[in-house]
Amino acid sequence: MGLFTRRKSRATRRAEARAIKAKAKLEARLTAKNEARRIKSDQKSAQRALKAQVKTQRDSDRAALKVAETELKAAREGRLLAPARIRRLLTVTRLLAPVLVPLIYRAATAARGALDERRADRLGVPLAQLGQFSGHGAELSARISGAEQTLRQVAEKKPKDAETKQFVTAINERLTDLAAAVTAAENMPTARRRGAHAAIAAQLDGIDADLMARLGLV
Repeated sequence: MGLFTRRKSRATRRAEARAIKAKAKLEARLTAKNEARRIKSDQKSAQRALKAQVKTQRDSDRAALKVAETELKAAREGRLLAPARIRRLLTVTRLLAPVLVPLIYRAATAARGALDERRADRLGVPLAQLGQFSGHGAELSARISGAEQTLRQVAEKKPKDAETKQFVTAINERLTDLAAAVTAAENMPTARRRGAHAAIAAQLDGIDADLMARLGLV
């Protein structure tokens, strides 16, 4: 009985092995078929995309050719500069000019105003005084002007004080010299002008500090 059972178990194992092997072969065939279908589908998609691209390019070329032919024909017939065409353009221009010119002018004025406001803010001066400062040293000139105004405030604070008068005179002379230096630096080469501007700015920093101290702000 035990021998029969062992033989039956062996036969069962063999049957299972054959079944597993057959299943594996079937799965392999199915996988191969699915892969073949996928490759074929990808190829068809690529072909369709290529055909669509070729068609689009062909249509674009045809349209460009048609435009070129139309322009060539018009040029040959003299229609591009035909008197009737010119008259129509002039008529349209005359009709639109009263509307477009004020709009363009207002837009340009608004843009210029915005630029001037930003420049005035950068220089630290009122917009009305912006025209007084120009050139490479505009910012330094604006600082000198501001220092002169502050110096007048210092003089007005102690108009009878002798030491204050001496200070005001000395600072006023320095500011005059710095203004002349800014003017002279305008015609210097770029490298030298930058060096001169840096030196002038350093002296203005010292003057500003002295003025703030005189006003009791530091």
